[in-house]
Amino acid sequence: DAEIAAISLIDENGERRVRMANLAFVGAHSVNGVAALHTELMKKTVFADLHKLYPDRINNKTNGVTPRRWLQQCNPGLTQVIRDAIGDAFLDDAEKLADLNAHAADRQFGERVWAVKRANKVALSDYIKKTMGLRLDPDALFDVQIKRIHEYKRQLLNLIETVALYDQIRSHPERDWVPRVKIFAGKAAPSYHNAKLVIKLANDIARRVNADPSVGGLLKVVFIPNYNVSLGERIFPAADLSEQISTAGMEASGTGNMKFALNGALTVGTLDGANVEIKDHVGDDNIVIFGLTADEVAAKRAGGYNPREVIEGSRELSQALTAIASGVFSPDEPDRYKDLIGGIYDHDWFMCAADFDSYVAAQRSIDARWEDVAGWRAATIRNIANVGWFSSDRTISEYAKDIWKVL
Repeated sequence: DAEIAAISLIDENGERRVRMANLAFVGAHSVNGVAALHTELMKKTVFADLHKLYPDRINNKTNGVTPRRWLQQCNPGLTQVIRDAIGDAFLDDAEKLADLNAHAADRQFGERVWAVKRANKVALSDYIKKTMGLRLDPDALFDVQIKRIHEYKRQLLNLIETVALYDQIRSHPERDWVPRVKIFAGKAAPSYHNAKLVIKLANDIARRVNADPSVGGLLKVVFIPNYNVSLGERIFPAADLSEQISTAGMEASGTGNMKFALNGALTVGTLDGANVEIKDHVGDDNIVIFGLTADEVAAKRAGGYNPREVIEGSRELSQALTAIASGVFSPDEPDRYKDLIGGIYDHDWFMCAADFDSYVAAQRSIDARWEDVAGWRAATIRNIANVGWFSSDRTISEYAKDIWKVL
């Protein structure tokens, strides 16, 4: 009876509502996940019972992005540099970008790619100066997280690390810090209170950090308002570092990760969504992975995880959380973020505390990589070269062949 109830089209408890997901599954001839990890999780969790009944119905079709918009249109400078190096075949077949691997260690080619990147950073800096009045250094590392504001995407983790970095720069001015610009953008659902608080926090941190002469040009923070596709076309080509830091197991795929890599940004991320496949394509040396895996997240949630113990064991994390919660960045309303930070102490459902130390270590390793100019340039070229598989052309051809049966 329990197994029958689990696959019923009607919820057998309470008000006996129609289960739309079950109805869609049974009514469809094919059910697809949009990244390899996502597809496996669908089989093990949401559709576990129906998967046992229809073991061949779920299949994977990893998302893709169109290189016509996200390379050729938004980054004509890089497109021309690539054409000069490998010809025009990649314009029709993005997987031909793989020919760039032969040029990854070429110093002159690397300098041309870098010149385009810097020009894009200057253009974005000019836009931010014009629209927001903030002056940025285009030679700083542009560290970017642009996506819908959601707790599982963990803009909050990034902001906590920003506060910790700010504290460290002020406490240790003698260190040779890598100049960084932390760029955020994205929209929150109208009724999503915590997401709106995260936007407010980003702006509050930016206001304090950008006005502090003690950090000089070593750290700037900017939340660019009114994020949309047109703004994305400005930001993706200018990014040096792509923040893909969702709680493992919660991001279906992501496509920003693909757009960043296609434009020559290195990814720092968890093993979540399509990050897993990006890692497989670009190679372990050309991506920075940190944090818990999806299985480890599930185990922590099931095993009585105590975030307070973790926080008390990390001085940097404890100081950053205390600063945010006590109103250091919101003196006009000291308790503004008390409940937001309290959620990390109480349950930390999205594992911000659990992944913090690993995330900080990843960021400091990125500082070291940034100072190796030749190594960084080679890694960016290998990212561009090896993400052609993430073209929507490949995705749609898989749909046409495997699902629609029109090829």
